[in-house]
Amino acid sequence: MPMLVSAVPILASVNTAETIAFYTGKLDFTFHSEWDGYLIFSKDDISLHFWPTTDPEIPKHTGCYINVNKVEQLYQQYEPLGVVHPNGKLAEMAWGMHQFSILDNNGNIIHFGEPMENKV
Repeated sequence: MPMLVSAVPILASVNTAETIAFYTGKLDFTFHSEWDGYLIFSKDDISLHFWPTTDPEIPKHTGCYINVNKVEQLYQQYEPLGVVHPNGKLAEMAWGMHQFSILDNNGNIIHFGEPMENKV
């Protein structure tokens, strides 16, 4: 049994209300709680936390990678919403992942990827 079980990214948020609206309205995450600007969301088995900052440059330098199943289906869901990074279209990557990337309302980059051997 592995010792490490999961990780929870903690990203920066410059606007609490906009972050809640983005993750619930665009990405279909469930919002769980907020205290003093600290936010908690989840979708399926993924949790994301956000800490508040007034410096809009910080989120431009942070992000996370989320391993998924059915990356093409997820891409088809998110692409029409205008959240896919201009340089992050769905592609097969040299490191063996089929992935795409989004920018959230704060500027955090989030990569969604699935191993290419999972493609059917």
